[in-house]
Amino acid sequence: MTRSFFSLPAVPALLPPASAAPPYANAAPPGTPWVTTVERSNVRAFGRVLGWIALVCAGTALLFAPPPWRDPLNYGISVAIAFSYAAGLWFANAYTADLLNVRTGWGEQPIRRLLLTVGLSLLASLLVIVLVSEGYSVLLFHQRLGYSLRHSFWSQSAFPLLATVVISMFLHSRSFLLAWREATVRAERLEKETAVARLDSLRRQVDPHFLFNSLNALTSLVEENDPARAVRFIRQLSSVYRYVLDSQSQELVSLREELAFAEAYVFLQKTRLDEALQVEFTGVDKDNNQLISSLYLPPLALQLLLENALKHNAAYQADPLRLRVAVDVAAATLTVRNTLRPRRLSANEASGRGLANLRARYGFLTPRPLVAGPAGEEFVVTLPLLAL
Repeated sequence: MTRSFFSLPAVPALLPPASAAPPYANAAPPGTPWVTTVERSNVRAFGRVLGWIALVCAGTALLFAPPPWRDPLNYGISVAIAFSYAAGLWFANAYTADLLNVRTGWGEQPIRRLLLTVGLSLLASLLVIVLVSEGYSVLLFHQRLGYSLRHSFWSQSAFPLLATVVISMFLHSRSFLLAWREATVRAERLEKETAVARLDSLRRQVDPHFLFNSLNALTSLVEENDPARAVRFIRQLSSVYRYVLDSQSQELVSLREELAFAEAYVFLQKTRLDEALQVEFTGVDKDNNQLISSLYLPPLALQLLLENALKHNAAYQADPLRLRVAVDVAAATLTVRNTLRPRRLSANEASGRGLANLRARYGFLTPRPLVAGPAGEEFVVTLPLLAL
């Protein structure tokens, strides 16, 4: 074995075939480090990548080392050196890509992410090159530690670093494309869920039962010779429908607008149910009016909760249905509580689709969950409020 063998440019084996994918390719969502999700499928994918790297290194070593039938030992050492460089650089860049996906996404600060990508990839690759070159220098050639750093290190490292840039661009381009695809899919799903929710909300508002009940209440006001209240009823009914139509094109509305709409909706329902319905708004006053205007939620979200409470619970004049709408500006939440008094519904009425759609819409807008469920003698739903 001669010392000149160590300087053989075995690094062309650094780049596996384009079809080879890092071991995390099909095992975890983008942004999840592969080292934290090692399962059987991950181990198989990991083995496939190592196999491709070993195959390419074995073929490339035939161009730079003595053929195995002439000098099996030197050929094996050449393959081992090439494999160490290739595998080390591949997985160093792969893990760097995953680490950056967790810490800094492409969508938030793309320029910063690009600079971090280039910088960390070069540092990780340089560390791998130093470790591999120093390791073989000490183990194979019995040199003192630091020998490779003192003898033409940068000239021998130029090509590996260039190959690293190619590998890094491949891995990080893949990471960017996966993040872009995920964002596109999320946007399409959000658009679909929003469209379904809008159609459902509009369908409920123009539902013949709602319109029939509203017209009956208006007729009662006219028969009672209460023109002032009848005029107010008509105006509130008009504002409800106008808000429903205007909000169809919006992803979010301010909490102030939604509360104003909810008050109009409650007025229509109280006119129909009279003392059988008691509604209280808390946390809504002039002191936090500006703060309420800076908080947002999906349109018709509050109306959906109020309508569900009326639909699923019985209301009597002697024992009214009580609803309380509470705004917590500090916690950025909107909570709706209603007396839990279930009534029997038909299969068409008790679909549960409205709350499920609202939960899905929130899932695309914020990681904060929508919390809903019984609490003692009440049913409580808490909506997170968004700040833009």
